[in-house]
Amino acid sequence: MSKLFKNYTDSYFAYLQIEKNSSVHTIKSYRDDLEHFFVFMDEQQLKDLKDVTHQEARLFLTLLHEKKMARASVSRKISALRGFYRFLMRENVVEENPFLLVHRPKGAKKLPSFFYEEEMQELFSTVEGTDALSVRNRALLEVLYGTGIRVSECAGLELPDLDMRLGVLLVHGKGGKERYVPYGGFAAEAVESYLKNSRPFLMKQTAHRKLFVNFRGAPITTGGIRHVLNGLIQKASLSGKIHPHMLRHTFATHMLNNGADMRTVQELLGHASLSSTQMYTHITKEHLQHTYRNHHPRA
Repeated sequence: MSKLFKNYTDSYFAYLQIEKNSSVHTIKSYRDDLEHFFVFMDEQQLKDLKDVTHQEARLFLTLLHEKKMARASVSRKISALRGFYRFLMRENVVEENPFLLVHRPKGAKKLPSFFYEEEMQELFSTVEGTDALSVRNRALLEVLYGTGIRVSECAGLELPDLDMRLGVLLVHGKGGKERYVPYGGFAAEAVESYLKNSRPFLMKQTAHRKLFVNFRGAPITTGGIRHVLNGLIQKASLSGKIHPHMLRHTFATHMLNNGADMRTVQELLGHASLSSTQMYTHITKEHLQHTYRNHHPRA
């Protein structure tokens, strides 16, 4: 990457971080996307950002499709470049945005995977032990299922974020946004047992404020939580592999199936828009149809 391009991109990423409050993950992804585009510019002998027209933007999109790139990845790259050129226009570096009219491919809509209540009971049966790791795993499972927070948000929880008197967590979400999420009696009991009987034993000589720790006493990572959950699902003999969002999907689905309103679930999940929460209505409709067919005499 030339020094000129580096100056532009550094300014753009600073803008994303400070003004747009974008997450570290988003900025890293956008950085990779822009570097990919700069390689394309070199291959096409485009020496300046002003040399890129709608035609070159279309060519870049065509090459992405020829490489069989996933539609979600293509869409993100177009979004990154559209935002980058919007920033360049604001800074009077270019006069036009060549990606403004480039069509972003829509990703295939997939219904989120979730556990049925019977499957959750099987999962909880795998963490009934009294050893330190079983106690920790039960607290992890109760918090994730009982609050619907993201795995990354769970890994980021610190002791001061836990208000055991009120039964709420202060969750640090995407883009630096914070929200309070209540947790129920099962989670409260599991966390209290973990803090009393498990965490001090696992930490030994380690000292930090993170709520959940690994077997060495260090703060548990998102990958570590994923590893724990995959171990539990194998132990429960449930089919398939768990993914980080599955307990979050389960939380939302069970809340809606049991009568919670959409706005409340949106707030608890920390969704910026209601449309993100509405994907769960497809699952709840299937649940209603299933219940109707099994219980109505004329179904």
